[in-house]
Amino acid sequence: MTSTIVPQARISPHAAAELAAHLIPEAELAPGSVSAVAHLPSFADKMRESERVYGTPYSELAHEIQDALVLRRLQQMVNTVLLNPLWRDRLKAAGVTGAPRTMKDWQRIPLSDKDVQRDFFMESRPGMVVPLSRGGFEIVASGGTSGGRPLETVYSLRELRDTYEVAGRFMGTYQLGRFLTGTDPKWLCTTLADYQMWSSGTMVGGVLQNVPGVNYIGAGPVTAPVLEHMFSYPGPKALMGISAGIAILSDLGAGMSQEARESFRVALYGSGVLPQRKRAELQALYPNLVVLSYFAATQAETIGLQLTPDSPYLTSVPGLHLVEIVDEQGRPTAEGEEGELVVTRLHAHETPLLRLKLGDRMIRRPALSGPGLNAQQFEFAGRTGDVLHLNDSQYSASRAYASLRDELRAARALDLDEVAHEVQFVNHRESRTITLLASVDDVPGLTFHLESALGPLGLRRVFVNALPASLSLFNHGEANAASIEKTGYSFQVRLVHRLSPEIERTDVGKVPLVRDRG
Repeated sequence: MTSTIVPQARISPHAAAELAAHLIPEAELAPGSVSAVAHLPSFADKMRESERVYGTPYSELAHEIQDALVLRRLQQMVNTVLLNPLWRDRLKAAGVTGAPRTMKDWQRIPLSDKDVQRDFFMESRPGMVVPLSRGGFEIVASGGTSGGRPLETVYSLRELRDTYEVAGRFMGTYQLGRFLTGTDPKWLCTTLADYQMWSSGTMVGGVLQNVPGVNYIGAGPVTAPVLEHMFSYPGPKALMGISAGIAILSDLGAGMSQEARESFRVALYGSGVLPQRKRAELQALYPNLVVLSYFAATQAETIGLQLTPDSPYLTSVPGLHLVEIVDEQGRPTAEGEEGELVVTRLHAHETPLLRLKLGDRMIRRPALSGPGLNAQQFEFAGRTGDVLHLNDSQYSASRAYASLRDELRAARALDLDEVAHEVQFVNHRESRTITLLASVDDVPGLTFHLESALGPLGLRRVFVNALPASLSLFNHGEANAASIEKTGYSFQVRLVHRLSPEIERTDVGKVPLVRDRG
């Protein structure tokens, strides 16, 4: 490849496709054997070569250039999986017998779910293109906190190193750099249990270690003395953990010195949503703190990063994964529409997994377009299983909560964002009762205020008004206040003490938004 730098402004989509074809030539596009797959140059090398050609970081290349190279990589991936009998049969059943010519062709590839992942990559692992016996792989496992069944993923070690470097560099450049400033040493910690097989900590820790210019601490779960010790080190600090692990930092840091608390600059939370009450507590204790989302999964170590506290949008790391937001037919949703999150890891020669549904709902948001960063954006809308079933109608629990919160606030009954540590809907299907549990500090006082403000019928009216607003754009005609009344359901808000056993938690301390009971 010539070392001449090509101005991006002069690149047409056709020229971008030609460059992609040059970067991934025909000899690599369709490997002829399993052995050839194991020796393919990495996709990270192709990204680095495109940076040299344009004299621009990959994340700042024009969308046309990125899209052309990603499509070429997807074609290579499909050609690769066709070497595997299990994948070949799966694609043939969907009418796919060759590489996609366009992204529309790519959408014909069937979506994979966690059952497919389990069948392909556990026990004998028949979905691997290059067999495990060759060596050079890492097994990463999830405890199955949503479905309750363990789930394993297989990665090539050489490609893991690449993805850690790509994601770490992106975090340092576009997310953490503006907050971890000054000449003192900079610290990046995680309270994820990196030593446990059953944890995303293995994956996320690999990324955090590759953020340029920081000192990494894989702390695991911490006590107040350990946190105070870490925060006593001179220099600004960022810390990543699951939502519950970030929320508890307001308690753990209560006795910390002012200087140590001022050094805490960025809290990165995973696992969905951090309650507004917790954000306020953290920012009151740590005066220089910003709270941002780090959205990841065991199957994909960095899916989306919140770059600024001013916007809830998550930004994908260009070149790391193909992130799709799709409807039930696997077609892309329009900007502003909600759909299923589907991820394809682009760095996976030996162990490709095409179009994996992770069980999350996202809203497609406008892409970032340079100068500077060019990347896709989306917004978390809840877990796919966060659904309230009232007879034959399904209501988004996250939307129902937001609408209910607004109705209670307007009635001057309760501000759940201010008072609730955790919330959880419980649907008692047999008795037809939906209860919103909220853990608070002052149970009797807030319960009295809630009942006084609403009266005996007011709470039902609030629920009946809130639920229709939780339907999607295309289901608004499905239900209204009258139809909800006819379901025979009763509704209640029950305030409970912090850490009440009435709120169900997973083994790692996560609080699912919805629990169904008989």
